[in-house]
Amino acid sequence: MKQALTQYLMIALMVVGAYMIGVYKTESEMLKKAAKQTPELQAQQNQPQQDVAPTVVTDEQMKALFEGKGNIVLGKKNAKLLIAEFSDASCPYCHVAAGKNPELNNKIGPQFKMVADGGSYVPAVPEIKKLVEEGKARFVWIYTPGRGNGELATKALYCANEKGKFWEAHDKLYTSEAYDLINDVVKNDVGNSKRLAEFMAPVLSVSEMENCLTSGKYDSRVVEDPKTVLSIGRFGTPTFIFHRTIFEGAQSFDSGMKQVVESVIK
Repeated sequence: MKQALTQYLMIALMVVGAYMIGVYKTESEMLKKAAKQTPELQAQQNQPQQDVAPTVVTDEQMKALFEGKGNIVLGKKNAKLLIAEFSDASCPYCHVAAGKNPELNNKIGPQFKMVADGGSYVPAVPEIKKLVEEGKARFVWIYTPGRGNGELATKALYCANEKGKFWEAHDKLYTSEAYDLINDVVKNDVGNSKRLAEFMAPVLSVSEMENCLTSGKYDSRVVEDPKTVLSIGRFGTPTFIFHRTIFEGAQSFDSGMKQVVESVIK
């Protein structure tokens, strides 16, 4: 009996010993691993916190976008629905949302293939244009650097808007030809004003557009517009605000924008 008990105790001690050795080994490995990770984790913790873009704006913030002196504002003053777009004509996803550059839409991905081309994507800008022209919405367009080559194109939009031709200029500047011209040739160089003016000839005469671009009349807009956007938050391009709801990126109009529109103008 004593011998059996002794054997039992020895086996129990061996099991406990093995367990303790395993625990020690595991803890040692975890500590070593943690020690290796610590510099990385510390570096991550020391990174400055990223600004988190808001998902909604206040009524006051939205109204302020329309009251800014010299802003591009279209539509009836008493329209119930307010829409804002933060955009850059050199930005690829701004072109996607504009719906005038199907080649780029298809190149970026099948999710951006437009309904007109057999896909499911509904670009937001043409829908906004309809709402404005039907008197259902008031719209403000504000420049925000995307790819960063759209300053001269932005000035061209302001020049055209001055003559009541914003949409004509917008639709021209968001085509495939314009995308290549803006990013590969014109960029932000005022010395290329004539080249851009020639491209925009169907909208304004070459001399009229060139004179406007070289006059410096709208130089301040490429500085002031981004400041206006930053007063609300940091956003990618494009960003749309419908009523008070923010939609960041080239989201399909059916992704939620349509529902907001219907809730406001029902």
